[in-house]
Amino acid sequence: MNFDSATANSTSPYLLLASLSAIFMGTIGAIAVYANLSSETVTFFRLFLGGIIMLVYLAVDKKLALLRCWPSWQVIINGAFLAGFIVFYIQAMSYTSMANAIMTIYLAPVVASITAHFLFSEKLNAQSFGLILFALLGFAMMMEFKVEFGSGSQDARGMLYAVLAMVCYSCFILINRSIPPHVHVFTRSWYQLMVGAVCMLPFMLMQNESIALTQWAWLTIAGLIPGFLAILFAVIALRELPSATFGTLSYLEPIAVVSLAWMLFGQTLSPLQLAGCMVIMASGIMQAVAAQKPQSKPIEAN
Repeated sequence: MNFDSATANSTSPYLLLASLSAIFMGTIGAIAVYANLSSETVTFFRLFLGGIIMLVYLAVDKKLALLRCWPSWQVIINGAFLAGFIVFYIQAMSYTSMANAIMTIYLAPVVASITAHFLFSEKLNAQSFGLILFALLGFAMMMEFKVEFGSGSQDARGMLYAVLAMVCYSCFILINRSIPPHVHVFTRSWYQLMVGAVCMLPFMLMQNESIALTQWAWLTIAGLIPGFLAILFAVIALRELPSATFGTLSYLEPIAVVSLAWMLFGQTLSPLQLAGCMVIMASGIMQAVAAQKPQSKPIEAN
C-alpha cells in the first residue's frame, strides 16, 4: 500500500487510519490488565516491540534503506514527547482519579487544533469549531460532568501531571504535522517508537520485574496493536489530515476504552455516559464527512 500523498485521491483512507489508530490506542488498558505488569514495563515493550515489529516488516518488504536516512529533529523530539506523554499519564493516575486525568489529557486535540489555527494556517471554520465543542460536551457527559478533588494535596499534583501529559500529546500531534514531507512515514514511525522506548528504558529497569511466558505474549500484542499499528496509522493520518479532523477522531480512543471495559470486565455505563459516547461518535462522523467537502469561511485569527 502506497501512502505517498501524491497518490492520494481523497482523505477517506486517512480518516479510516486515524479512526483505527484511536481504537488501537484504546486497547492498551485491557492489555495491561491481562499482562499484570507495571505501566512502565508495558509501555516500554509497547514502544520497543512495536519498533522491532516494524523493523521485521521493513526487512520483509525490502525497505530497510528507509531507516538509513536522518529522520529530522522533529521526529527525534516527537519520540521524546511520546514517552513524556506516557510517563506523565502514568504519574497522573497515581495521584488523582482516572476521570480527572483523562478529561484533562483529552483536551490535547482541542489545544492542538487551536494552536494549528495560528501556527500552520489550518483555519477553523465554524463547523469544525462547533464539532470540537460538541465532542468536548460528549466527553464531559462520559465523565458525568464531574471533576472531583479530594481533601488532600495529591489531586492537585496529579492534575499537574495530567496537564503535562496533555501538553506532550498536543506537541506530538502538532510536530507530526511539521515533519518534512520527504521523511517517509515508516522512517518517522520507527524512530519515534525507538526514541520513546529509550526514554522509557530507565523507568522500566527501575521496576526490576520478572516476566512469565504468558506475560510475554501480552507484551507482544501490546507491541503489535497499540504499538506498531496505532503509532504508524497515527503518523500517516497526521501527515495528511488537518489537526482539527484528527483531533476529533481521536476521541474514539476513550470510546474504545469504555467499550472494552464493558465487554471484558463488566464495567457498566450510566445512561448519561452512553449518551456521551453517542455524542462523541456523532461528532467524529460529522467531522470526517466535513473533511471531504469544500470548507466554508474560516474563523480568522485576531
